[in-house]
Amino acid sequence: MDSRTRLTQMRAVERLAARDATLFADPAVAAERLGWIGLPQEAFDQAAGLAAFGDEVAASGITDVVLAGMGGSSLAPLVLSRVFGHADGRPALHVLDTSSPAQVAALLASLAPASTLVVVSSKSGSTVEPLSLAAVFRAWLGDELGDGAGRHFIAITDPGSPLVRYAGDHGFLRTFLAPPEVGGRYAALTPFATVPAALAGLDVAGLAAAGLATEQACRLDTPDNPGAALGAWLADAYTSGRDKVTLVVSRPLAAFGLWVEQLIAESTGKEGAGLLPVLEDAPGDPASHGADRMTFVLRTPGDDELAALARRLSETEPVFESVLTDTRDLGGEFVRWEWAVALLSALTGIEPFDQPNVAEAKAATEAILRAGAHEPVADRIEVTGPDGVVSGLKGLVPAVERMLSGCPACSYLALLAYLPDDAALLGPLHRVSESVGDSYGIAVTPELGPRYLHSTGQYHKGGPRTGLFVVISAGSPLDVPVPGASYTLGELNRAQASGDVATLRAHGRPVVHVSLPDPGIAHVEAVVAALRGLGGR
Repeated sequence: MDSRTRLTQMRAVERLAARDATLFADPAVAAERLGWIGLPQEAFDQAAGLAAFGDEVAASGITDVVLAGMGGSSLAPLVLSRVFGHADGRPALHVLDTSSPAQVAALLASLAPASTLVVVSSKSGSTVEPLSLAAVFRAWLGDELGDGAGRHFIAITDPGSPLVRYAGDHGFLRTFLAPPEVGGRYAALTPFATVPAALAGLDVAGLAAAGLATEQACRLDTPDNPGAALGAWLADAYTSGRDKVTLVVSRPLAAFGLWVEQLIAESTGKEGAGLLPVLEDAPGDPASHGADRMTFVLRTPGDDELAALARRLSETEPVFESVLTDTRDLGGEFVRWEWAVALLSALTGIEPFDQPNVAEAKAATEAILRAGAHEPVADRIEVTGPDGVVSGLKGLVPAVERMLSGCPACSYLALLAYLPDDAALLGPLHRVSESVGDSYGIAVTPELGPRYLHSTGQYHKGGPRTGLFVVISAGSPLDVPVPGASYTLGELNRAQASGDVATLRAHGRPVVHVSLPDPGIAHVEAVVAALRGLGGR
């Protein structure tokens, strides 16, 4: 029986529309996480008020908005900022979901305190990255603005979180409360995304209207239900043994893949099951797609290359295509995917609303920081293999090849880089990932740390034991102190990398850790050159 028929027999669409938590593997968890049903209407109703607030902020002389967030608090705003930019006369939106001191220092150097507004965004109100960045920006703003610095901050968080009190204690301009019954990865149309979008002058009403139209279609158990069609397609491919979803997106919309990546991986990657999202910057070599792949294409009408992609892939590879005629329809794509992943999870028995393994790397990082066990930074590239042996860069390829040969069942390699979000640094890593993937016939997923910890990090530890991992961290000659903390941003960044290495190893995942003296292009290119030495197995 196909998955679409099963959804009808389960009355899954009707039950999800009614927020029936018994549809899911753990109703107690699901009962507290179904507030995203009906959210597009709320977003539409709030759009005019948010637009007025955006007008006030722009009129006050603010030219730059910095959003300090992580995971579900930052990925939807990141998508919107990269796809839409900002309206004329409205502030530029800088999404800062990092602990990289080099990236933070570079942004600070480009801003003027008097015209900067900082949005501290955290659902729990206790996430280490945005709170650390808030402390950094408070000191920076306070140096010039004194007691008036608090008026250059707003907070977005859940009711009753520690961030509510923090914002009150420090005189924030405003605090926006998000619905607590909506999990971070389902928060694309909550204040976590709509407030920064409104500050940048984006059409929140248009995005919400597109989401509302899609949700209305998703509520009906009809053949053209967009969420059910996508969810059933995912489930059919997954149950046939295809556990990797290749996401290929037209370049103007490319950032959307980062949001979908979190939704899929963090929702499904647990108890040895789940789907791995594989983002491809370009269609790539179809011959490198194995029998474990399915491909989702999101394209603009004029993207002829992606329109022809299905014909280049194997006839047996499932392909699902969505064509976006208006970029505001991204609001509908957010909703379609939320329904699809929820229905996929109902079909497969995976609980989509928890993330049991995400907290492990956080705890490991906190333990490192509490102990003051800040790793010394060597003056050369060091490679620590799965066996704990430390060598120079020449040891990288042998260490990775030992991992590959020692795990015949492994079907993906994750390249996890704790570097600034800079195309000059990350571009070579993406290109070598394609090369290695083509050589070995496996998926290679380049990820940016610590962002991935709140996204694919759940899949890495909780999903099937088919992954191999290369973690790249770097020293920080230009470091940034965190006022009130016992660590700098550079020490936090390296502790997060080391904490994830320890957590992956605790789960029996093979890991190679590459430590760079600094995040300069020369060291990154040296690592890339070494990885090009990998041959096919």
